[in-house]
Amino acid sequence: MACFIVPAGEAIITTVAEKVLEKNDSPVLSQLSSKLKVLNGMLWGGSALLAFEHIWHGEVVPWFPFLTAMNDPADTAEMLAEMSTVGVTMAIVVTAAWAIGLGVASVLRKKTGEVPAA
Repeated sequence: MACFIVPAGEAIITTVAEKVLEKNDSPVLSQLSSKLKVLNGMLWGGSALLAFEHIWHGEVVPWFPFLTAMNDPADTAEMLAEMSTVGVTMAIVVTAAWAIGLGVASVLRKKTGEVPAA
């Protein structure tokens, strides 16, 4: 129903963090900014696909209140439960996949002796 809102919320926060870090002159913060850019792409892309899927199934509509589940209190409770379980799980899994990817890339860089770009 609205599970895409949780990863989209995380994407908003990480995008703001990326933009703040991007303006800093520190090479370390610059690297973190570029890594956050990858996470943002994953979060925004996944959220967009999920939003499209919910629009396709008629769960998101272009008129107020936009989420059809908000028309009925019972449906709203179900939607909030879905957001707190499925949405949070999706956000955690995407962030964990990103972190694992960073870890693997770091290990491979150390094995090959490659110095990360500043």
